[in-house]
Amino acid sequence: MAEKTPPLEKPRRFYKAVTVGSVDAGYAVQLDGRTPKSPAKSALVLPSEALARLVADEWEAQDKVIDSTVMPATRLAFTAIDRIAETRAAVAAEVAAYAGSDLLCYRAEHPTPLVERQTRDWQPVLDWAEQALGLSFQPVTGIIHTPQPTQTLARVEALAASLDDFSLAGVAYAAGLLGSSVLALALRAGELDGQRALDLSRLEEIFQADTWGQDEEARLRADNLAIEALALERWFQALAQA
Repeated sequence: MAEKTPPLEKPRRFYKAVTVGSVDAGYAVQLDGRTPKSPAKSALVLPSEALARLVADEWEAQDKVIDSTVMPATRLAFTAIDRIAETRAAVAAEVAAYAGSDLLCYRAEHPTPLVERQTRDWQPVLDWAEQALGLSFQPVTGIIHTPQPTQTLARVEALAASLDDFSLAGVAYAAGLLGSSVLALALRAGELDGQRALDLSRLEEIFQADTWGQDEEARLRADNLAIEALALERWFQALAQA
């Protein structure tokens, strides 16, 4: 039997003071006066002071070891710094792909209370997307894939490509987390807060839990998703303060 690979040890906290400093490219997180580097060896510099402080707070919150699993803003910052500039077109296409099978467009056939809740809660977000962003989606009944209008997907891709690296990183992550480019764009715009966006993405799960009850594993998963959704809400709020 092959031996199991032991888990990697988390790096120990090696710094005392966490500060934010103004630099030519924006605002740098500083650990004892030195700026940490991304996995690709780029400086951890953010476009707004508020975003830098959001990331800095995560570093300050680390105790004896540095646990990246509880540092969502730092992880997203590294993604923006290391990945987005090199792969903007691919990431924008990824956001458009989520729009092509957007969660909000697939309505249940039954039971009637779930169908009514989906229409009541999802349609206003689609209406907002059409009015605010010029995105026209076609809701369908059932789970069989139905293509969305070509011009809508092209518009989503163009909107994504027009975002700065840090906003695009957030929208792409949110689209994957929520299964919906519309919810991701609404979260970025401040039309929805993180918890509401997550609740809309989990509407059927919440309906089933209200009807039949929720087990502990599902509750823990929902709690973890809520942490990520709240981090995205704070991410976009901090970016808006640039």
